[in-house]
Amino acid sequence: MVLPVLGGCTINHYLPRHFDFVTVVEKTEPGPDGWRAACLHVPVIHTPNLDSFVCRFGVEMPIETRVDGYISVTLAQRIAADCANEAGRIVLSAPSSPSPGLVCEQFKTKFNEILDRAVRGSMVTKSCHKKTTPTIINFNL
Repeated sequence: MVLPVLGGCTINHYLPRHFDFVTVVEKTEPGPDGWRAACLHVPVIHTPNLDSFVCRFGVEMPIETRVDGYISVTLAQRIAADCANEAGRIVLSAPSSPSPGLVCEQFKTKFNEILDRAVRGSMVTKSCHKKTTPTIINFNL
């Protein structure tokens, strides 16, 4: 699936399976503990001329928090996908630039804000954790 083309750029629609979370810090204590990470490489396309940029980013989320309790991998994937899709919708409705690289940076910033509101302490990082393997999302125009 592809998000609607808005503002001259488009980003793929995220599915939970795109977020291949791996445990990077084992949960060893009762209560808040542990950490997971995923890595994505996603094309951002400037639709008028088909210029593209591969947007690379990591997604990190606690395994358990005081507020949310235990977060299963399935739930973490759903939360990450929902937050990424919301960030994409917001950014593409009013991008700050037609440059795919700048749209990528704007997307990562907005995704980070939304994800941290969903699960406090979660973050979108500019690079991927060394224990992750990138999920490469192919683009379909």
